[in-house]
Amino acid sequence: MGSGGPTARTGRLRSVGLLAAALDLLLPQRCAGCGDADGLVCPVCAALLGGPARVCPPRPAPPGLPRPWAVAPYTGAVRQVILAHKERGRTGLARPLGVGLAAAVLAAAGDTGCPVLLVPVPSSRASMRRRGHDPTLRIAWAAAREAAVRWGVAVSVSRALAQRRGVADQAGLTAAERAANLAGALTVRRDVRGATVIVVDDVITTGATLAEAARALRAGGARVPAAAVVAATRRYGDAPASRDLGHVP
Repeated sequence: MGSGGPTARTGRLRSVGLLAAALDLLLPQRCAGCGDADGLVCPVCAALLGGPARVCPPRPAPPGLPRPWAVAPYTGAVRQVILAHKERGRTGLARPLGVGLAAAVLAAAGDTGCPVLLVPVPSSRASMRRRGHDPTLRIAWAAAREAAVRWGVAVSVSRALAQRRGVADQAGLTAAERAANLAGALTVRRDVRGATVIVVDDVITTGATLAEAARALRAGGARVPAAAVVAATRRYGDAPASRDLGHVP
């Protein structure tokens, strides 16, 4: 006998996520960023997630990459917060990460002049089973709430993308290997025709994942002028917002 259908699996993942959130509230916590201060994230580390959004393209940028916005470098305390949320089940960190992602989303949306739909990069089923939640979807929801509450901007979230085939672990792959690994891996599962979409993720590394997400969404009829992430790896330099990045609208 199997372990249940998709509804049962979704229910188990939701239960695991709720348990992790409850433990975040009940157990004594040290700052996920520095490990020194009490609380989920100390004010100093939280401030690192609240910086102004900047265009942070990888160099070289993969073809079709929408202009990527980020609020922090993927290093130090920011890296620790992202990993604690993604890999160690500290789901309460979705809110401070969502604050940073919301700033990147609003900067990315500044060029569109129309309602914005956030589409998170989908996690694989294997990673969701291992982690007990979908971290990118969780921070996308948090970013949408933050945009509405703090700035009064209506932003919606759609799980419009799905994995069409399995991909290898990206760790250790070169930029070219990542692009080849992801080529054609995503597909659109919901109607996005005519929508203006900002693709969201927690981190941009080579840009291959965001480029593949944008390709699938454009094939489905969406306009994808920008991407938004919390952090960008340090080996990618910041670029002025006016710079032509060769992105495809």
